[in-house]
Amino acid sequence: MAISPTAEGFRAAFRRPSLTLAEVAWRWTTGATAAALFLFGLSEYLRTLPVTNGELLLLRTRHPYLVGEAIAHILRGSLNRVVAAALIAGLLLAVLWIVAASAGRMATVRGLLDYFRRDDSGEIAPNSAAKDGQRDAASNVSTRNKGENNALPSLLRLNFLRAAVVLAAAFGFVGAAILAGFASPEAHPKPALAFIIFLPLAALICFAWWALNWILSLAGMFAVRDGEDAAGAIVAAVGFCRDRTGRVFAVTIWTGLAHLCAFVAATTVVSMPMGFIALVPWRLVVAVMMLATVVYFALADWLYMARLAGYVCIAETPEALLSPAPLPPAPQPKPAPPLQTTIDRDEPILSDLPNLAVEM
Repeated sequence: MAISPTAEGFRAAFRRPSLTLAEVAWRWTTGATAAALFLFGLSEYLRTLPVTNGELLLLRTRHPYLVGEAIAHILRGSLNRVVAAALIAGLLLAVLWIVAASAGRMATVRGLLDYFRRDDSGEIAPNSAAKDGQRDAASNVSTRNKGENNALPSLLRLNFLRAAVVLAAAFGFVGAAILAGFASPEAHPKPALAFIIFLPLAALICFAWWALNWILSLAGMFAVRDGEDAAGAIVAAVGFCRDRTGRVFAVTIWTGLAHLCAFVAATTVVSMPMGFIALVPWRLVVAVMMLATVVYFALADWLYMARLAGYVCIAETPEALLSPAPLPPAPQPKPAPPLQTTIDRDEPILSDLPNLAVEM
């Protein structure tokens, strides 16, 4: 039987939970820092807003129009500070994410390489093709280990490119909104037409962002595995997808379907407590929703690690083990005995004498 990279990826994620914990550590650290920075910045910003007695009186009326006018007057003149603070915070968070993602990816890929190389040297493949693959892998271990020590600069460059792709996608959405706005001028507004034009442009931008982010993320594996620089890792990732397209897409599709099922289940679990908000304390509802969200994020990181393990399995396993063994040749049928085409003249039933066969 051929080795299934998808099954091997899930098996590696089960057997090495420390790799998932490492992935959770750097991702959640960055996310928690971003959330804390956002809440702290929002709190400090609200404290600096001056509120006069007239604005406070308008807020207490609870009339939608008056409340909106009061809020607009309070926020007037403070947009420059918000933009400047958001730019500085976004830049610092991007630097933090680049460093944390590079260190985390280097640790997880090294752990997966050790896992699959140890299996390759064990009992995973006793046939001759596996032995040839083991000898090839053993001959490349020394050169790969030298390259793995220099993987951090390449990972930093690749993750910088991923952050740049996100920024380019944001500018792309702004450009799409401007182009769609041309179809709905102020003199003759057509919001439906503008939305129809914006929607395919936004879908195209999302697809381009996903494809570039995926290939750059995959290139990080080759930066750690082969010690390639950023450009060489991208070339290796493209060649990897070209040479083993079916197996790469199989791992991506199966883990993507599992992620979709987890998302649907988490959405259902999060929405269910909202129906009991009138019967139970709201703090309990919020706690259940937060717990379901945390579980979903942990499961998503585990699925990502399973997908990455599947990619590493494809890269480290010889091609002969990934392809099913050829079926043995079918046995040749025995030749049929030759048909007798002559007549036996001594056969009694063929005699022209009457009752000869009965007398005999």
